[in-house]
Amino acid sequence: MGTVTRDEMARYLDHTLLKPEATPEQVANLCREASLYNVAAICVMPWQLPIPDGFLGDNTAICTTIGFPSGAVFTQVKAFEAALSYAAGATEVDMVINLGMVKAAEWELVEDDIAQVRLAVPKATLKVILETGVLTGDEIDSCCEAAEMAGADYVKTSTGFHPTGGATLDAVRRMAACVGGRLGIKASGGIKDLATAQSMIDAGATRIGTSATIAILEAIN
Repeated sequence: MGTVTRDEMARYLDHTLLKPEATPEQVANLCREASLYNVAAICVMPWQLPIPDGFLGDNTAICTTIGFPSGAVFTQVKAFEAALSYAAGATEVDMVINLGMVKAAEWELVEDDIAQVRLAVPKATLKVILETGVLTGDEIDSCCEAAEMAGADYVKTSTGFHPTGGATLDAVRRMAACVGGRLGIKASGGIKDLATAQSMIDAGATRIGTSATIAILEAIN
């Protein structure tokens, strides 16, 4: 990616606050910052919904997490959580894949897990969190294929909560090669500065999840 303006970079960013202890006051501040910089979306935990009217600009989406951070809940629970979140104003949902199913190579179950969330929120933007630090290259490919078959809009690298770490350039490149532009790529986890954000975009990311939004944007003159 060549030189970008602050406004251009802002449209890549999901301004994120997923700490379990986050308060409504902190979410309100997140919204103020998101509106000031005109970012693509905010991302908060489901219980923080709905976001009060007037807290966000018209160009900033409301995103929440589903089955977060483990993904190891009943598929029906993910679907119900997604439906509740959409009804409460979330237009984007980031669901965590079931890693046990992935490691067992139960690909039909992996696809169905995603597909049931897709059915629950047909009008929402659906992003599937792969937790790439846990996966082999072949597993990343298979997860991307399952997400595409199930009707997801994006695949996403990481929750940022797993001890194996967050986004890597190798994972983003592999995901981008697998989906071939048919799905978006969200890089998330450990992206704390402008250089890292730019490198992720260069590798193929079309969205960046970060809690360091202000630092990234203020680094652009």
